[in-house]
Amino acid sequence: MAASAGTRFLFVDDEPQILKSLRRMMRNFQAECVFVESGQAALAAFADEPFDVVVSDMRMPEMDGATLLAQIADQYPETIRLVLTGYSEESLIMSAINEGRIWGFIHKPWDDNQLLATLQQAMATQDLIAERALLKRTLARYNAPKNRGFEGFVGNSAPMQLVYSLIERVGSSNASVFITGPSGSGKEVAAQAIHNQSDRRDKPFIALNCAAIPADLMESEIFGHVKGAFSGAVSNRDGAAHQAHGGTLFLDELAEMDINLQAKLLRFIQTGQVQKVGATKADALDIRFVCATNRHPEEAIEQGLLREDLYYRLAVVTLDMPPLRLREGDPALLADHFLQLFAEQEKKAFAGFSQKAQQLLNHYRWPGNVRQLRNCIHNLVVMNEGPLITEQALVEALHLKPEQLDELLAGEAESHAPVASPAARSTIATAPPEPKTIRPLATVEREAIEHAIDHCEGNVVQAAAALGVSPSTLYRKLQAWEKANAST
Repeated sequence: MAASAGTRFLFVDDEPQILKSLRRMMRNFQAECVFVESGQAALAAFADEPFDVVVSDMRMPEMDGATLLAQIADQYPETIRLVLTGYSEESLIMSAINEGRIWGFIHKPWDDNQLLATLQQAMATQDLIAERALLKRTLARYNAPKNRGFEGFVGNSAPMQLVYSLIERVGSSNASVFITGPSGSGKEVAAQAIHNQSDRRDKPFIALNCAAIPADLMESEIFGHVKGAFSGAVSNRDGAAHQAHGGTLFLDELAEMDINLQAKLLRFIQTGQVQKVGATKADALDIRFVCATNRHPEEAIEQGLLREDLYYRLAVVTLDMPPLRLREGDPALLADHFLQLFAEQEKKAFAGFSQKAQQLLNHYRWPGNVRQLRNCIHNLVVMNEGPLITEQALVEALHLKPEQLDELLAGEAESHAPVASPAARSTIATAPPEPKTIRPLATVEREAIEHAIDHCEGNVVQAAAALGVSPSTLYRKLQAWEKANAST
């Protein structure tokens, strides 16, 4: 007879002969079964690792079954609790059932088939209880109030919850992170958040935009220079690398860096040593690298703009920042945030947005992403007196044509920007495996399930439907992973 994977049973009876009979009956039951002779031994076994189902004798010395099961009910409410009892104890048993201390009882002497059927029913009930508890914990995790206060971000959409989750996971590590995403999507905010979540938070965070610095000055900007190294080098100067020692160096728009300088950067990353321009010796530095580009890395590599070996050296973990058009509901949240910010700066009073203006905010595609939205709201605050931002004011700020407005207010997205396929939506993945590397099937399966649940905002039923499996399959796997994590 089979039980759920990982199901654990505990049998408690002070009579060795009873335990011997139970052990014989359970020998073909494919589950972990533990047999102990006292209530104290049962509690000690629970302390090592909780059980799914416990079956206890009612009358035992020192600690009777009612006392034992009451303690288990208090400390391990998800455990199914059964008692072995004689007919003379039925009134006591019914009282325990009514008080919620036990789930049911089994008469002595028992019929093996009847007892096994009761245990099967107990397992099914325990699965339902565990599924419900797991769902509550999952929903609580993904419904956490991060929309207003997660490391400078504003947004509560499913793609952003994925971003928050990954930042929390990688922050405490020392792994390099490669951030991709369109311009204005918040890549530098994400880099700062990763730094803030790390053990380096009290050390410098240095950001360098590789697209904003002339190529002939970039080497000095990163590595620094010594006096006389070149015309205009009138004194020694630390570059971004030395400034970031002990902390995080964020290199934005990495694909815009000169390809020859990328080779020097790769050597620095591999050796941990940097030599200033014109210097004769190298300095050892401790730096965590976070890099970003608004290009697709594979395309940048094919076009000769990004060294492949540098990309794979930096992309230990990759984070894809979603465009604003895929962040359902976030544009209105961001607009309200920026409205309060700029109203205070400009010393004006605004109450918010009209209903149609909010609808327009959420349906417009925002090709410039958060940066465009921020500038738009600043424009609205400067050009209007309030107290309410109207649809017409927003139309003027966005320079919308009448036909575009009609489509947007009808809930249609603008046609001037392509619609991303579901597969192209916010993705978070580890760096691609080395060529010819085969990943374990269990690892791939777990990543697919966790990604589906993340994408469905913790809704296991929806995730199961998207994966084409039953919800119970996911619940069992999640429960098994939780138990495995708890035991490590």
